[in-house]
Order: sequence, then C-alpha cells, then structure tokens
Amino acid sequence: MPELPEVEVVSRGVSEAFAGRRLTRVVRRCERLRWPVPAGLEAQILAGPVLRQVLRRGKYLLLGFDAGTLLLHLGMSGSLLHLPAGAPPQKHDHLDLVFGDRLLRLHDPRRFGAALWCSDDVTTTMATHPLLVHLGVEPFSAAFTARHLYEASRERTVAVKQFILSGKAVIGVGNIYCSEALFRARIHPARMAGSLTLPACRRLVQEIRQTLADAISAGGSSLRDFVDSRGEGGYFQLQHRVYGRAGQPCPVCATPIRVLKQQGRSTFFCPKCQRRANH
Repeated sequence: MPELPEVEVVSRGVSEAFAGRRLTRVVRRCERLRWPVPAGLEAQILAGPVLRQVLRRGKYLLLGFDAGTLLLHLGMSGSLLHLPAGAPPQKHDHLDLVFGDRLLRLHDPRRFGAALWCSDDVTTTMATHPLLVHLGVEPFSAAFTARHLYEASRERTVAVKQFILSGKAVIGVGNIYCSEALFRARIHPARMAGSLTLPACRRLVQEIRQTLADAISAGGSSLRDFVDSRGEGGYFQLQHRVYGRAGQPCPVCATPIRVLKQQGRSTFFCPKCQRRANH
C-alpha cells in the first residue's frame, strides 16, 4: 500500500496541477530513504526546471523535467502532497518541489520510498533504468493478453495469487486488487498457476483490468493512510467484494467469505464461487 491504482491517482493529480510549470526551489530534508537521496538533487533538477511530463511505471512515479527524470516511489505509507508554498514542514516530510506559489511534498513516515535522479528523459528512463527495465507488462497495455498470461504461467507450481503478485507476468497488481480480481474471475487464490486454462486466463486478464479501472475511478482504496496529492482519501474500499470481509456473506452466493495466509499476506475468497476446479 499504496498499490497501482493509488499511484495512478497521484500521477494524474500531479500532472493536472503541475505539468508545464517551472520549478523554483528544491528542499531536501532527508539523506536516505530506501536508497540515498542524491546530494546534488537540487542543482540537477533546477538545471532544467520545467516539469514536462508525469508518468507511472508499476508503482513508480516518473517526473520528467527538462534536465532529466525524478523517479519517486511512495513505499508502504508515503504520499506526495500538493500544498501552498509556505506550508510548514511536518515530521517525515522529506522533499519539497516548489513551483512558485504551490509545492509537491514527499511525506514518508517509514522511509521505504525513494527519490532518485536520472539524467535521461522519461522515455529513456522508463526503458533503461535498473529499477524499471525488468518489470512485467503493464495491466492496461496491449501486451497484457490472455495468451501472454497463459504462456507465462506454464509449468509454474506456485499459487496463482503469488504468481500475479510477483510482478513477472504483470506489474502493479498488489494484494488488495489481486484478491478482488481473482474473486471476479472465479479463480481460487491457491490454485496452481500452471493449471490455469486459456479461458481462465482470459477471465483473469479482463477482471484485473476492470478491478484496477474501477479502483482508479474511485480514487483508490484508503484502508490506513493513503491520500491523493490533495490530501483526499479514496473510496474503492466501499466496493470491496471480498478483501477485508472475512465471515461476511459473499455478494454473489451469500457463502461466508474466508481468509487464508499466503506468504504472510491475508487472502480473502469465497469457497463456493472460487472452487479450485473452476475452468
């Protein structure tokens, strides 16, 4: 958390508010997040200060300036807030990007996020950066097809949920949305990935896309501390069909939702709608 929908919501909000604006100041308050924050970050960004483009790759944000690309990750509890330029910093506010009378502030209490600089443009960074080059296909891309998922899952003995979460076949489908998509596709989360049929892969691709699209439209899920760039929470948690609903009736068949642990994460599913034998 935040997962792909939340990062996409932040990306769109930042683009709408700041794309095309000139950066006037950079304030770096933290030397290290997940990795060291570059010591010369201020001068590097200000060498070409206009924010030209804001993109997302997986759970990474790419802010494309004239001089290069700022690669951001929100970690497990981070946020990128849109504030007045004079807003006083609070604890865990690590980086400010000031655009005249407004600023973007990276807030990350657990410091699992990242702020890294690349001198290449956004397109080149997305294609060559070591943190991005090995990521799986985007769920909304033309490359994410039933055939792609089917071929990637052949001979894989891992559970289908872990297969999706690994990010090797498709990137950015985190724990919440994987549980929801598997329910919609009527696939048991513990089913062996290699046993997926082509029709099952077709359903899963469709439901991954639809689940993520629905979540983005609702502003993401705010289960703990996620807020968008304007400090507003999302509402998709009100539409969760299985996630966080253990013991409650399935919205389709009224069977009580169950929960199981998979590699330390809670997985929610309906034992009737998601039978392992579903094709």
